[in-house]
Formats: sequence, C-alpha cells, structure tokens
Amino acid sequence: MSNVSNQIRASSSLIKRFKQRMTNPAALVQSRSFTTLEGHRPTIVHKRSLDILHDPWFNKGTAFSMTERDRLDLRGLLPPNVMSSEQQIQRFMADLKRLQVQARDGPSDPNALAKWRILNRLHDRNETMYFKVLIANIEEYAPIVYTPTVGLACQNYSGLFRRPRGMYFSAEDRGEMMSMVYNWPAEQVDMIVVTDGSRILGLGDLGVQGIGITIGKLDLYVAAAGINPQRVLPVMIDVGTNNEKLLKDPLYLGLQEHRLDGDEYIAVIDEFMEAVFTRWPHVIVQFEDFQSKWAFKLLQRYRNAYRMFNDDVQVYGNLEVRNRSNRKSKRFDERHTCKKGTAGVAIAGLLGAVRAQGRPMIDFPKQKIVVAGAGSAGIGVLNAARKTMARMLGNNESAFESAGRQFWVVDAKGLITEQRENIDPQALPFARKVKEASHQGLWEGASLAEVVREVKPDVLLGLSAVGGLFSKEVLEALKGSTSTRPAIFAMSNPTKNAECTPEEAFSIVGDNIIFASGSPFKDVDLGNGHIGHCNQGNNMYLFPGIGLGTLLSGSRIISDGMLQAAAECLAAYMTEEEVLKGIIYPSTSRIRDITKEVAAAVVKEAIEEDLAEGYREMDARELRKLSQEEIEEYVKNNMWSPDYPTLVYKKD
Repeated sequence: MSNVSNQIRASSSLIKRFKQRMTNPAALVQSRSFTTLEGHRPTIVHKRSLDILHDPWFNKGTAFSMTERDRLDLRGLLPPNVMSSEQQIQRFMADLKRLQVQARDGPSDPNALAKWRILNRLHDRNETMYFKVLIANIEEYAPIVYTPTVGLACQNYSGLFRRPRGMYFSAEDRGEMMSMVYNWPAEQVDMIVVTDGSRILGLGDLGVQGIGITIGKLDLYVAAAGINPQRVLPVMIDVGTNNEKLLKDPLYLGLQEHRLDGDEYIAVIDEFMEAVFTRWPHVIVQFEDFQSKWAFKLLQRYRNAYRMFNDDVQVYGNLEVRNRSNRKSKRFDERHTCKKGTAGVAIAGLLGAVRAQGRPMIDFPKQKIVVAGAGSAGIGVLNAARKTMARMLGNNESAFESAGRQFWVVDAKGLITEQRENIDPQALPFARKVKEASHQGLWEGASLAEVVREVKPDVLLGLSAVGGLFSKEVLEALKGSTSTRPAIFAMSNPTKNAECTPEEAFSIVGDNIIFASGSPFKDVDLGNGHIGHCNQGNNMYLFPGIGLGTLLSGSRIISDGMLQAAAECLAAYMTEEEVLKGIIYPSTSRIRDITKEVAAAVVKEAIEEDLAEGYREMDARELRKLSQEEIEEYVKNNMWSPDYPTLVYKKD
C-alpha cells in the first residue's frame, strides 16, 4: 500500500512541477528551447497498460523504467530487463541484416524495399527509436525513407499497406472536410505535406499510393530539421486517378474513377485548405508532386493567403523584396543565389559548377545550358536560373531577354522553338526563335544529341524523368563542349529515371567533368588515386530548413525572398577547396548542421522582410534583437531530438 502511495505522490509531484513550469514563461524564454521541451519535460498521457505499448508516439518498449512500468500499469507486460535506448538500437541493427533478407518477397524484391519495410515496422511501434536510428544512420537510410526507394514503395503501396499513417481526403468527402480534420488526434500540427498523387517523383500518376512520398518527406523534416513528429501530418487528397492499371486493380486502395478536373478539382483543394487552416491556423503546408497542370495554379491561388509552398515549382517573383533589405548589389560575388527545393538545389549546383570551372560567380549568365525536360520541375529550374542570371545582369527587361538566350530546352518532341504548335505557356518564354535556331544549325524538334553537338554547352541538365536519356551519342556530343570542365546534371528521380550514371558520364566524356544526380550514386574510381565525385542534388538540403525557419520565424507567408535566402545559404556552404575538387553538394551526414544554417537564413530573411511574427514566447520584437549567432542558437535549441520523455499518467 505504501508503494502505491509513493507512486501517487511521485506522479502528483511531477504533474505539479510540470504545471508550475507551464505557468512560468520567463523560465522558458530564458532557455529558448521551445520545441525541444517536448523531449525534456514530463509528458502527460491519458492511457496506460497495453494502450501505451500500442501507441508509437509514447511506446518505449523495453526502455520503460521500473518506476514508469508501475506508474503506467506495465509491470509484467514487458521482459524484466530494462534496456537503454542505445541497447535497443544495437539490438535492432544486429537483427537488420537477418530481417531484411527474411522480409523480401522472393528474389525479385529489391533489398532497399526490404529495408523500407523493416524501418516502417519500427516506425509503427516506436517512433522515438525510429528517428534515433534514422538520424544516426542518415546517409544509409535517407535514400530508403525518401528518394529513391520511396518511389518504389509508392508503386507498391496498396500491397505494402499495413497500418494507416496520415489522413486521406477524397472527392467523396466533399462537404465533410471541416469536421474530418478534427478526427486527427494532435491538438497542434506544425507541418503538413500534401499530394494528390498525380506526379510522384518521375513515376507519373500513382493515385492514393502517393501518400508514401508525403510520409517520407515528413520523416526528413523530423530527422533533418527537428520538427516534432507528433506535430506533422502527411495528407493524401484522392481525386481519382488516370492510371488505367490502378483503375483495373482490385487491390487498389483509392477511388477507382478518373481524376476530377477544372472547377470540381479546385473546389476539393479549396475545401481542404480551408479546413486545415481553420483547425490549425499557423500550420505550414507543403504541396508535393502535383502535376504541372495544377502545381503553378495552386501555388498562385494560395501562396498569399496561407503559409504554403511548393518546392518543385516555386521561384521568387517580387524582386523588390530584396532591394528593401539594404544589401549590396554585388551580393552575387559573395554568395550564390537560387530558389528553394528542386529548383533551389539545382541552381546551387549550377553555381557550384561555375566555381568548379575556376570562374567567378558573376560569370553564371555566360553559361550555355541545354535542358532536357519541360515538366513542372524543369520549368521551375529554368525560371529560377533565368531570374538568377537576370539579377546578375542588372535585373531589367533586357537582362531577362539576355538570360533567356542561354537556355536550349528539349522535351519529348525535341528542341522547343516558337514554331511549336500548342506550346505549353510555361515553356513559351524559353522557346528559341526560329531564325536564331537556324543560324545555329538547329530547327524545331531537333534531337537532344543534335542540340548538344551544335550548342557545345557548358552544362547538360536532365529533368526529363527518362532513364538513360543521356545516351552514348549525347555524351559523345558533349565532348565538344567549349567548357574546360563541362557539367552533367542527371537530376531525375528515382534512380532508374536518372538520365545517365556517373560511370557512363566519366567514361565517355572524360575525367574532368562535374557530375550531379537527383538520386544517390557511389563515387567513381578513375584510377591513379583520382576520384570522380558524384554529387547528389537532393532537395532535402533545403525543404527541412525552409519549414523549420518558417515555423520559428512565425512568418505569415513563405515569401520568395525566404526561399532565395535558403538556397543562397546552401550554395555558400561548400568551401572553395571542396568545389575545386568537383564537390558541389555536401554529404547528407551533415544534414542537421546544413538545416540549422538554412533555417537561420530563412528566419533572418523573414525578419528583414518584416514578415516574422514570432514563435511561442519568442515574439517578433525579441526576434529582431537577435544577432546572427543568436539566431543560429535559437534554431539549434528548437530542433527536436529523439529522447524518451518521462511519462506521467493523468485520467481524462
């Protein structure tokens, strides 16, 4: 009886101290550890016994202390030996090789997908341990939980589905979404990633199975940016699918009807946005892998009303924003400018390539760039690159015209010129003039190899989602480049969609090239102690920092200037010595540090644009007082870490 009394007193004492701390904001402001408080203060739960063990948010497995086992009615429900989190991870990693072999569905099942299954099972039962494993092994497991393996998981998601994660809003839920959002158990959501499954990576329309990409992306928000995992929400908006295979598949989990279009489609997205921002007014929504038909339209429709962005297509538009920041016009000599996400990472790499050629950054507008692909990602990169060049050239109409002449865009029909019938309006600004193309020995519909042969570009940039597009003929043509160090960017995901491999690029074009890809490849041994570096231009370098910086600044919108600041930060991250070796992107092992710096840059930009409204106890006035070092410390202190909190039961 005395033991029970002691436990009750201990629980009451913890609850009392917890409440006192919550009512003393001064202590919180002094520590400035807002988000990380979730892992360092007692957490009150309203469940016990098996309910706790079945809840991945709170389950610790064998790491529950004996005191907690008594407090939460767990004694006897777990093996008696209390293990540390380090011991748990050792046990998990020791079993991984054995488990990944057993998890394979026959010899044709890729090993990476088996790893995805195992990690997903851990995620389902113990979220804290899952993120401990992911953060500690980010280089190995980021390609598993995100691109390229997540693409394979999405293709097979109906068969892999075991336990629901996230929320599904469908065309059949019209009129019900406002009430549906209250079915999600978390009172606070900081980050939502949403897709309609229409263009998952380079795999096309995967319908409801596209939710896998939102789950994977949010896993990296947690691992890289330290967003609290209890405050993230993956969302799938199912408006049907035009994938005939899925429409006929009896095991498909989504609506088996053709996609909504026009006003009906817009009405569904409108209702979703209104619902989530009504319940969570300060949430950040990232649109992910929407087909280009809708990606630009939705961005323009919502970006000035909601905290949202699309890291596939967004570029900065209001250049006057930067002029109000009192920065010198020769900023480009000092740092490298680009736009967020896919475009931001691509431009950071393009600018790095200029540096690797031994040329000053101001020479970027002189680069001749052949672009393969005119989808949403391709157009996003083109817009970003043109505007970056234009700013370097003076940011006027003639500068934009001059910058536009540096690009030759090739799609499935060949070189795009003004002679093209039914040309996509988004691609029109990059269509070559017929007379101009003719003078170069080119014409409407000229093949990629023909364009490369005649243009002799400094950069060959692939955003086509067509695996092997950079054939031997194309790469042989690039050997005629006028650049002393041509750059090849095979940026399409997943791996099978990469335009070429680094082995093909180095063996055909030569050792003195710069190579980057969207999916991870191993470096190439060139012999004689020389290494051909394969740089992964993954947008995970930017989007976690953009999300975290927006959250901590409290900015009411996500401006193009904030996205630009994020990309500038990434481009400036590499040292001159690294760049001259052909290393233009950092190792993913440094992702937490990269994200911290990117987030700090976003916070600083939000302050300078007078968009910051503060976060929790750190109001806008306090934010404006912070120095650069203090902003970085503020960000670091607010990055969640996967530590088991003390759990205290309190009856509802």
